[in-house]
Amino acid sequence: MVDWSGGNDTGSAPRKDAIWACVAREGEAEAPVYLRNRDLAETWLAELIADELAAGRRLCLGFDFPFGYPAGFARALTGRADPLAVWAWMAEHLEDSPAGNNRFDLAGQINRTLGDGPGPFWFNGLKREIDGLPRGLDGRVNPFAERRAAEAQASGTFTCWQMGGAGAVGGQVMTGLALLHRLRGRFPGQLAAWPFEPADRPVVLVETWPTLIDTVVRARTGPGDIRDAVQVSAVAGALSRLEPATLGRMLDVTAPEEGWILGLGHEAALMAAADPLAPPPLRNDCFALPAGVDWTPVDAALALLRDRLTPVTGPETLPLGAALGRVLAAPVTALRANPPQPNTAVDGYGFAGPAPDGPVRLPLCEGRSAAGAPFGGVVPAGQALRVLTGAALPEGVDTVVLDEDVSVGRGQVAFHGPLKRGANTRRAGEDVAEGEVILQPGRVLTPADLALIAAVGLGEVAVRRPLKVGVLSTGDEIVEPGAEAGPGQIFDANRVMLLSMLARFGVAPVDLGRVPDDRDALRERLDGAAGEVQAVLTSGGASAGDEDHVSALLREAGALQEWRIALKPGRPLALGLWQGVPVFGLPGNPVAAMVCTLIFARPALGLLAGRGWQEPWAIEVPAAFAKRKKPGRREYLRARLRDGRAEVFKSEGSGRISGLSWAEGLVELADGGREIRPGDPVRFLPFSAFGL
Repeated sequence: MVDWSGGNDTGSAPRKDAIWACVAREGEAEAPVYLRNRDLAETWLAELIADELAAGRRLCLGFDFPFGYPAGFARALTGRADPLAVWAWMAEHLEDSPAGNNRFDLAGQINRTLGDGPGPFWFNGLKREIDGLPRGLDGRVNPFAERRAAEAQASGTFTCWQMGGAGAVGGQVMTGLALLHRLRGRFPGQLAAWPFEPADRPVVLVETWPTLIDTVVRARTGPGDIRDAVQVSAVAGALSRLEPATLGRMLDVTAPEEGWILGLGHEAALMAAADPLAPPPLRNDCFALPAGVDWTPVDAALALLRDRLTPVTGPETLPLGAALGRVLAAPVTALRANPPQPNTAVDGYGFAGPAPDGPVRLPLCEGRSAAGAPFGGVVPAGQALRVLTGAALPEGVDTVVLDEDVSVGRGQVAFHGPLKRGANTRRAGEDVAEGEVILQPGRVLTPADLALIAAVGLGEVAVRRPLKVGVLSTGDEIVEPGAEAGPGQIFDANRVMLLSMLARFGVAPVDLGRVPDDRDALRERLDGAAGEVQAVLTSGGASAGDEDHVSALLREAGALQEWRIALKPGRPLALGLWQGVPVFGLPGNPVAAMVCTLIFARPALGLLAGRGWQEPWAIEVPAAFAKRKKPGRREYLRARLRDGRAEVFKSEGSGRISGLSWAEGLVELADGGREIRPGDPVRFLPFSAFGL
């Protein structure tokens, strides 16, 4: 397994974002190998292939970059719908050395060849302009698909058209395909390019994607470990442990032009080979409680959700202006330092410091340095230059004295010292260094984050697509708000409440409407939802009565768990999967539905959305009420703060919807028994802690 890189020589010390390789034999992975540049990597690979051929062994050689482009590109570039012709074209036109390559210029050349406007390649990562290669997506024309069919099915992949910025793989593809073409030339007839050629030669080249076993990689990556090294070891070991029949099924793919990712669609088998003890993907019993568990404590239920759910949203790249509130999908690395060069923090006069104690007179150098209009020369020693706030400091200036502290006249500037070297200036990169990772995946992007990303030279960012969550109300007694309610009917308060809550959580709410107490109608609605959303919240029908059709259908599908949670307000919480989509069956009572959504669904949806598990923050305040609580259940009281004390709603009845509107948060009372008197400390969770 090879983790490839399109960048420059990374130096002698092992580091991330470099080239790593690992050999595994008989299920045992050798120590990962650090290869500082592509020349060394090619030599290492050629020697490995030669040794294996000489020993009469077969070799499966995996690389983590696409072997093909979206359909139509090969013919447009080479005149033939043959991906191997693209390999040859890249090898002929790519100029590469440890110090760098012409990948950006090559992308511009291809864009110019394929049409009049910029596209499909984008993101010029160099300081100079490149004809045909735009820096962003503005004006881009792409006659091909953004992603291959394989990438549309694999989470965490990136488009091959992006040449720079976070998650860019465009350079990896160009340099990687050129390498593969040269290796095939070194060993004629010995290397098969899968899936374009049958895997029946001594050496088979395959495309891999380590994220298919990301759970194992994350579990094995400890403090100080280099993730790339862990990835190649985990993937190589997994592939070498596969049973021949399993590997045969993975290789049985028809993808004549775009290529395919080995193991895609067989993640469970690949995960099992990577680590038999690794947590499995979501399956029908992913919500199953341990044997013998009846009433489930709140903390135990939360721990089960946290351990068993994983992200289900894929990535996309957006301009910064459209990324607010989205979940970051990949680390963000600074393209340049901030500040990019030393500059002045004030209006004043710059010189080479320090300045001694006492009066100082310096002749003025002609000209000035202003923000966006730097001084073009060198300031001679012993002279000063007029500088304005934010201006780049020219050579010969490292210290600035403020306007307010100087006298100017007769071509001189005078002031009183002492003044330390570097006074009133900002060092280059003192905020962010070039190449520094400034934000990690899983972060929900704020306006401040977008400002930081823009300041280090990025115009786009890789984010996760919004998690789509459907909301469905059930029951014959439910009618639409504003409609005419007959005898025994009530207005649907839950659906509008839950949809609004989801919008505040940062996911994409989808209104699935309401269905009567009709099992076939409910089945049809869930079937439709499974192709539209990635999670479902239902209200009503989640218990075990005759008309509780949500739990009944999930039970029929073999995917129901009824959690009897030791919680008040709240009844059994039905959890299950419908065609692979998690379903949270909430109580029909609005107060219980809201509390269960805040305490259980919100953090679970955060995991599914890729933002991680979110604990609400709480404050301890004096109680403005008295209550005797029995042990056994955790209780949540509708509450608000007045004069720094927590008041609770006059009634604990879960049918009192007015209490939700009255409240500003919840008072949480722990599982044990307690007698609360006014002034005693209680734990208050404001609704703002949940994003409401």
